[in-house]
Amino acid sequence: MTSAAIPFGDLQRTRRRLAREIDAAVAAVLDSGWFVLGREVEAFEREFAQACGARHAIGVGNGTDALALALRAVGVAPGDEVVTTPLSAAFTALAISQIGATPVFADVDARRFTIDPERVAAAVGPRTAAIVPVHLYGQPADMDPILAIARERNVPVVEDCAQAHGARYRGRPVGTMGAAAAWSFYPSKNLGAFGDGGAVSCDDAAIAERVRLLRNGGQPTRYRHEIAGVNSRLDELQAAILRVRLRHLAEDNRRRGEIAARYSAAIGQRRSAPGRELRAPW
Repeated sequence: MTSAAIPFGDLQRTRRRLAREIDAAVAAVLDSGWFVLGREVEAFEREFAQACGARHAIGVGNGTDALALALRAVGVAPGDEVVTTPLSAAFTALAISQIGATPVFADVDARRFTIDPERVAAAVGPRTAAIVPVHLYGQPADMDPILAIARERNVPVVEDCAQAHGARYRGRPVGTMGAAAAWSFYPSKNLGAFGDGGAVSCDDAAIAERVRLLRNGGQPTRYRHEIAGVNSRLDELQAAILRVRLRHLAEDNRRRGEIAARYSAAIGQRRSAPGRELRAPW
């Protein structure tokens, strides 16, 4: 008896399913002749902010830049420390290092596999300038005690939502509880572009404006650089594709949940079958 490998993801299936809408969106951008920071990015930012429950969303080049720029916007500077989880993509810590800060790891809760609030409290020190909880695989971190620690220590929270588009914590959308949130639109995400992309969301107008400056070389207007920014802009093609995919996000998440439930049920049956024992890898 042979077993067939189950693909982890099939991006071509998404392309085929939404081909008509995506092709029309891409064609409209190509016909416009405008490819950077135009109408599609502005429209996506409005629509994504509304979907997140935030007042502002700022499109950037990728999820790593989203986290780095969000941290800079809330005041993290070289030499500071940022408390985060060791169980995340390396890019979480890389974004912290990218701005000259030092990641300080607080271990995870064995039930959630997200950062343990008790370990966060122990890790916060005099050089801590931010806390970055990661909502891992759509599982929100335990935010209420983390936010309480942040208020007590007067430290901002920046949520890493790279893997949690549409997730909720006790009824609240992730990305709406801290000072800012960072999002990735890497193709494998449940809200994925057909290339790199990211965004910062927040409610604070001053933080939003600083991220807009930082992503575009520190320019409020062309050729006038007020601060030392970077070149990290969501392009019009990816924004147009993301606008299409955003319209289908709720249904796509529902479908993912159904498929996950089928796997969980099947695995549970195998575990309970006589003579079988499946051991967890932790």
